[in-house]
Amino acid sequence: MRFPLLPILILLAFNALVDVYIYCVAATSSRKRWPAKVQLWSAVFFALALIATICMPKRGGSENEFLWVLWMLFGYLSIYAGKIIYVLGDIISRLPRLWKARRWKWVARTGLVLGIGLFSAMWWGALFNRFRVNVIDKSVYLSDLPAAFDGFRIAQISDLHVGTFGTDPEFLDKLVAEVNAQKPDLIVFTGDIVNRRSCELPPFTQALSRLKAPYGVYSVMGNHDYGDYASWESDGAKEEDVRNLQAMQAKMGWKMLNNAHDIIRVKGDSIALIGVENVGDPPFKTYGDLSRAYADINDPTVKILLSHNPAHWETDLRDNKNSNIALTLSGHTHAMQMEAFGYSPAALRYKYWGGLYSDNKGQYLYVNIGAGTVGFPSRIGATPEITIITLKDRK
Repeated sequence: MRFPLLPILILLAFNALVDVYIYCVAATSSRKRWPAKVQLWSAVFFALALIATICMPKRGGSENEFLWVLWMLFGYLSIYAGKIIYVLGDIISRLPRLWKARRWKWVARTGLVLGIGLFSAMWWGALFNRFRVNVIDKSVYLSDLPAAFDGFRIAQISDLHVGTFGTDPEFLDKLVAEVNAQKPDLIVFTGDIVNRRSCELPPFTQALSRLKAPYGVYSVMGNHDYGDYASWESDGAKEEDVRNLQAMQAKMGWKMLNNAHDIIRVKGDSIALIGVENVGDPPFKTYGDLSRAYADINDPTVKILLSHNPAHWETDLRDNKNSNIALTLSGHTHAMQMEAFGYSPAALRYKYWGGLYSDNKGQYLYVNIGAGTVGFPSRIGATPEITIITLKDRK
């Protein structure tokens, strides 16, 4: 996490203008002086708090320092997001004065209500909604599915980012219990188990090791699992951390598919489960190699691919005449941790950001919006997701 100087200066200057505006409104609309004083000194406090926060170590700091930075930035943004909405409403309410008409007081009140609502929604998402769990059932109809796999249930979870929970495993305990309660045949995790370093994972290994399914628990790496968002004394130290993360997952009883595949057999029938390391669109690094994971992706075997970033499906697999991968399972997008009425700002960044998609060949992609948080510790809508995918034969 880096903070470029120019955008920070622009942010401080813009928010200073917002604070000056609110100070002037408070000073002129009330005979008492204390509302204006409160606005003035709180603005100074928040500006100093932001400066102190961005001066703290991020990439090289401890996990506690990293969490402190996240929460400080979130608090600052929640306050100023609400302030900006209020100021916009108040400015619009004064436009009629340009033609000597009465002020639209209802617009100012609406801006105030919306500002308070946005602040409240952000903190509701941080304190409550990010700890809820949404179980989504999807049936996926595949051509030539072996008979023994008709009705086979796969539980998918993704993007835990366990470091954001500090050392408290309560939510992970709840998530694991809910996954197991669905009685899936197979469990898959599609990447980003940590934020920056493997040292985030130990407080949660006991909870995650309780995930159980008759045909196992499988996982792949996500872009956050390679240590690319932390500072390291050497490349060797970074590589050792990645090996440590993989070893911990193995100790939890998870089988990692790092550019590899496994054959799942049920009553004499079989399908291939393929896993690639992270394949990303810029600026995310690519570590995966599908050709190493499975030699001939166009063979007639029914194949399910675990690939963290849905951009992999979009760029390499969708409508590809040389591809025959029935279903790809991804995560990564988080729906930008904001979703309402089926819409998310993630759609501005990713065409395939959440849910089930298909191409003209009948290949499917499912994007799980994750269970953890990163960047800011809140989920406004976009409730943590467990997906239960039931395979069905398309006859």
